[in-house]
Amino acid sequence: MDRTVTLPLWGALLLLALAVVALLDRLLVPGLRWYLRRRVNVVIARLNSRLRLHIQPFKLTRREVLVDRLTFDPKVLEAVEALARESGEPRAAVQARVARYAGEIVPAFKPYAYFQVGYRIARTVARLLYRVRIGYQDDEGLSRVDPNASVVFVVNHRSNMDYVLVAYLAAEQTALSYAVGEWAQVWPLQTLIRSMGAYFIRRNSKDPIYRRVLERYVQMATEAGVVQAVFPEGGLTRDGALRPPKLGLIDYMLRSFDPRGPRDLCFVPVGINYDRVLEDRALLAQAAGASPRGFIATTASATRFGLRQAVLWGLGRWHRFGYACVNFGTPLSMREWSAARGLDWRTLDKEARTARVAEFGAALMSAVGKVIPALPVSLLATALLEGDAAVPVSTIDLHARTQALMRRLTASGAHVYLPREDEAYAIEVGLRTLVQRRVLQERDGGWVTVPGEGPLLRYYAAAISPLLTTIQTAA
Repeated sequence: MDRTVTLPLWGALLLLALAVVALLDRLLVPGLRWYLRRRVNVVIARLNSRLRLHIQPFKLTRREVLVDRLTFDPKVLEAVEALARESGEPRAAVQARVARYAGEIVPAFKPYAYFQVGYRIARTVARLLYRVRIGYQDDEGLSRVDPNASVVFVVNHRSNMDYVLVAYLAAEQTALSYAVGEWAQVWPLQTLIRSMGAYFIRRNSKDPIYRRVLERYVQMATEAGVVQAVFPEGGLTRDGALRPPKLGLIDYMLRSFDPRGPRDLCFVPVGINYDRVLEDRALLAQAAGASPRGFIATTASATRFGLRQAVLWGLGRWHRFGYACVNFGTPLSMREWSAARGLDWRTLDKEARTARVAEFGAALMSAVGKVIPALPVSLLATALLEGDAAVPVSTIDLHARTQALMRRLTASGAHVYLPREDEAYAIEVGLRTLVQRRVLQERDGGWVTVPGEGPLLRYYAAAISPLLTTIQTAA
């Protein structure tokens, strides 16, 4: 019994390694998790104390838990049973597809990633490229929103910069969750986007079980009070004007909305405009029927653009791309909207619900159009298009046209952004931007559109066309 047991060196090292792992697993790791969780809770409490719209517990739930909840949601399981019965596909195969979809959709929100990494990147990029401004914000309307309400920011879609700009400017009020298309599902971009609270969607999926999983995730997030942002146009505007809305995500939110429930659903119209949209020429080419460029061509074009800007910066001739402005309009309460029409969304059949969603979508897009900021380039483009493009417009006449337009818009309730509160300076900014981009040129003592650049001028004028419609309606 007292004989010595001899172990080889590798065996002793293996036992030592296992002992260290056991020590870490049983003692140090739980303590470290408790410490980190405590620090995270302190940070979240501090954030919620200064945010107007708080970060909800649903958003902080571990991703694995949310994936399981979505995968085994009773309504999703009903859809699995129905599809397996109708198609003859094995139930296990359908359930595996559900699990894959849930893992693809559900985000992995990290407050540090959002408010430290993401916010700083968004702020740096936005302020590097543009003079960023909040032109108008209905503080009184926003203050009336029930703190317990689910809030959805509804945004027009002019550029891929919209995601960056809205996330940056809204970070003082809340952490947004928004849908991102399949284009962003590349490493490491998808990891960063998912940690920012965004969820991925397949915009053209025909799989009914996928649509059911996506619907239930959107409904779970909405019912839990997660603050969301949606771009109902479904893609970038090709001609500068608002596109007809695609209301799928909003329809998902409304299907389960209880107008007498404990949580209201409020939609905040958000209008974005730029003096220069980075993708404008590519979007106009697509509008004219050109095929979208592939990844290599797009990368090459972006690289050339970046190198050209770097050369201008090195020569001391680089300027930011004008102003980028965001307006936050008056929230629309779905509880009030439904009560005024005697609606309970949960009891409507498909046909009636579709008609009501279209009615609400039209009202929502009208509200978004009315809060789009009128920026210098859009104002100048609109003034130039009032006359004959072939006839030079003198500087004096151009100023008179643009100032008259500003005053008509202001009188109709539109939000005109005037840099330095100076009409003359705003016109100067717009004129300089269009000349630098070779859209305008001087000829015979006046300004004319460079041949072939008429579509670009119309693109920027179309940005404020909803505001002009308001003037015509008032007249």
